[in-house]
Amino acid sequence: MKRKLQSTTSKLLPAAALLILVGVWELVSDTGLIPKFMLPSPVEVCAAFVSDFPLLWENSWVTLLETFIGLLLGIAIGFVMAMLMDRFSPLKKALYPLIVITQTIPTVAIAPLLVLWFGYEMTPKVILIVLIVFFPIAVSLLDGFSSADPDTINLMRSMGAGKMQIFRYVKFPGALGQFFSSLKIAVSYAVVGAVISEWLGGFKGLGVYMTRVKKSYAFDKMFAVILLISALSLILMGIVTLLQKKCMPWEKSKINKE
Repeated sequence: MKRKLQSTTSKLLPAAALLILVGVWELVSDTGLIPKFMLPSPVEVCAAFVSDFPLLWENSWVTLLETFIGLLLGIAIGFVMAMLMDRFSPLKKALYPLIVITQTIPTVAIAPLLVLWFGYEMTPKVILIVLIVFFPIAVSLLDGFSSADPDTINLMRSMGAGKMQIFRYVKFPGALGQFFSSLKIAVSYAVVGAVISEWLGGFKGLGVYMTRVKKSYAFDKMFAVILLISALSLILMGIVTLLQKKCMPWEKSKINKE
């Protein structure tokens, strides 16, 4: 009963905070503290979202396709790099600083160069998403592999286990928690990265749509795009959470015991 009450409270508090935020937004817009053409009310944003939904839906598929391709490639590259750096210490010393340096380059600065080099199609968008995604994946997995219990590894070795068996049964399962935590961050960054890359060149996508409505000063439609981008990010994070529960059933059993 106590756990159920805590669960209900944890859901009600964010909902209450969101309602208060929306109420303040409506009040500020209706009283004219900020002109309506600059800050449309939530009602106007919702109306714009409903009226432009077919266009938003059509453009969101392009953005989601770029996001999924970039995510899959970024996860694959991050996983391979983490595995190689964990296996070969000199490679880790050589590559880790370079991986960190890639994250010091502003996304907005590199996106125009990618468009210039690879054109206005999907390729530069996917490359940008890969650059955004692979860093948290590689770093979290590498930390997870490195934090494996040395006593368990020694026990496996004493029983004749090889390096791949130790990786499969000890290091990889132990790193799953950190992997899924970084994946939640990566999926939200991936959507934002796709939109940013579309700002700078493209034919379809939520970023392209956003630049068009901004140029026409249709800020209600612009807020509607922002609302959709946030919703897509939350949905993807929810999917990752479900995957984590499926892939890590032992975590749920630990919570139930507590």
